[in-house]
Amino acid sequence: MALLDLIHSNKDLKNMKISELRELAKEIRRLIIDVVSNNGGHLASSLGAVELIIALNTVYSPPKDKIVYDVGHQAYAHKIINGRKDSFPSLRTKGGLSGFTNPEESDCDAFIAGHASSSISAALGFAAAKKIKREDFETVAVIGDGAMTGGMIFEALNNASSVADDLTIILNDNNMSIGRNVGAFASYLSNIRLSPGFIKLRKDLRTLVRSIPTIGRTMLTAAEKLEDHLTYFLCPGVFFESMGFSYLGPFDGHDLNLLISVLKKAKRIEGNKVVHVITKKGKGYSFSEENPSLFHGAAPFHIDTGKPKHSGSSVPTYTQCFGKFIVKLGSEYKNIIAITAAMANGTGLDEFSKLYPDRFFDVGIAEQHAVTFAAAMAKQGLKPFVPIYSTFLQRAFDQIVHDVAIQRLPVVFCVDRAGIVGEDGVTHQGAFDISYLRLIPNMTILAPGDELELQAMMRAAVLHDGPVAIRYPRRQCVGLPESSLEPIVKIGESEIICDGRDLAIIAVGSMVFPAMLAVKTLSTNNISAMLINARTLKPLDSELFLKAAEKFRKIVTVEENTLAGGFGSAVSELLHMNNISAKVTMLGLPDHFIKHACQEEILEECGLTAGGIVKAVIGC
Repeated sequence: MALLDLIHSNKDLKNMKISELRELAKEIRRLIIDVVSNNGGHLASSLGAVELIIALNTVYSPPKDKIVYDVGHQAYAHKIINGRKDSFPSLRTKGGLSGFTNPEESDCDAFIAGHASSSISAALGFAAAKKIKREDFETVAVIGDGAMTGGMIFEALNNASSVADDLTIILNDNNMSIGRNVGAFASYLSNIRLSPGFIKLRKDLRTLVRSIPTIGRTMLTAAEKLEDHLTYFLCPGVFFESMGFSYLGPFDGHDLNLLISVLKKAKRIEGNKVVHVITKKGKGYSFSEENPSLFHGAAPFHIDTGKPKHSGSSVPTYTQCFGKFIVKLGSEYKNIIAITAAMANGTGLDEFSKLYPDRFFDVGIAEQHAVTFAAAMAKQGLKPFVPIYSTFLQRAFDQIVHDVAIQRLPVVFCVDRAGIVGEDGVTHQGAFDISYLRLIPNMTILAPGDELELQAMMRAAVLHDGPVAIRYPRRQCVGLPESSLEPIVKIGESEIICDGRDLAIIAVGSMVFPAMLAVKTLSTNNISAMLINARTLKPLDSELFLKAAEKFRKIVTVEENTLAGGFGSAVSELLHMNNISAKVTMLGLPDHFIKHACQEEILEECGLTAGGIVKAVIGC
């Protein structure tokens, strides 16, 4: 009988032997690899945290104790241990388990965690509430070294001593975020990990303390405390000590016996403390260990080879198209720079970073800093391109307003993964960027309907004197043949794809191609529709839209963005302000957070397919 069959909650770990826990770790890894190979998911980070999570659930007792993970994609073992072993094969599928911690699934998930750098703030909130309510539980924040580069973490550390006096932070240090970590803090951690002097110092201290004569149990306990405190005082955890934390570590994050012992000691130490553990991202699966970035967010793959199950298409993704074209622009315009927030590979900047290393900047998981950093460089005559996922750009909203738009600085925001992203779910859907960007004065918003338009918009953005946002989806391009001629996109002008007699359909970006298919189907039903590719979402092509509304008195807008404050709202506002009483039917994302499923399922459910557009037109 497998040990995993005996695990229904963290209570089942409490009396297991270390040898059994080690075997359990192997079984959990096998289950994670099996499921992710079928469903896709965040493999490397979760494999690296298995022993740590077993130790945490052995020493602590969720849901009473609050373990806050940052980011939740490292917590697959936590789900398996805490009541979701049997449902784990449904990971990231429609109606199944989320790929991140989610309190809707289980009380053992203390806090939702899809974005980085929030764990310590959340843990402090739990600790402060505990004081007010005079409750009794432990609070633990588990944070990767990549998330430690986020500014919110330092705000929380600065506040910690005035809020909590028994917070435990587990620094899960694998020298990686999604790609290699950058910056001074990453270097600081590397020095701690690799310093031979530190390793020797710890060994000598332990030898010295253990040589102190002990008389009875009391003296033994005192010797252990002396060892701890001497080590804390002399170890290079100065940064954390300066913030009021006792520092323990670094420790081998795959040594279960050591981890459990250390965590038990940490519980006995008064005050806030940091336990620094070293783990290997992708641990236990050779392909993931060798290429943890590739297996950070993996598509379904063959376990025996590590190769994707679905053969790659010859049609590039929008991200790949962006990456290829920014290299071309970089060769033409020497003032173009590229800035990423720890997502060089994910946003297509790998090649640019190699060819133009002096014009490439990885600022770590720090979107707010990335935007203001770009603003100042633009102020000095450079042309920053800042590709950031739509859901992560939300985090820098104030910086876009205050530091870029007010000064009308020519920063180009390449809003990747705009719209539905699919299996990553509620925390990652790019549902809001049109709404939160179009309300900002001086902001120009563009949306390409195909890969050639993306290139044309990138060139138009280079020449534009002001901030520009270009939004594009997480999927393959239309598949147009390469052309030596770039289409010309003029800011403020839309494209009439075909004329009609009954109504006008105005489609945005990723919805242009489905709308083209819908128009063909409608024609077989004797419905003739004008199709407009919006191209520029701000400023609107007011003249064309007003003419279409006056001609047809019936408009259908289609966008892969929330309807609340989106493109359709902008068109409705335009008609209202010009006293045109046309019927506007708006198709887009509903006013609720969209859960995980594959993109096709979600788009079908939201009516954002050719069939959904046809149905809406016939019914309007």
